[in-house]
Amino acid sequence: MLTTELIHVGFGNVLAVNRVIAIVAPNSAPTKRLIQEGKVKNLTIDMTSGRRTKAVLVMDSGHIVLAAITPETITGRVNANRGSGPRVIQNDGDGE
Repeated sequence: MLTTELIHVGFGNVLAVNRVIAIVAPNSAPTKRLIQEGKVKNLTIDMTSGRRTKAVLVMDSGHIVLAAITPETITGRVNANRGSGPRVIQNDGDGE
């Protein structure tokens, strides 16, 4: 049975982390091009709630997810969640 592992990525948004191929910082030119191409193809999902993008997640479906939390925070939440089955890591109160 395939389970979906969800993590909280800020502002009430959750993400199926088992569908993520890569998590990258948004400041390099290739990543900026990737985001722009995703917008043109309607494959970009903005989960920043108007905040600055701190992480770009590339999904196995080809979608590009923009998050307002850092890649380190996302990987920390994934690591904290491993071994406990599918669940959502709760908001820590700081908007992330």
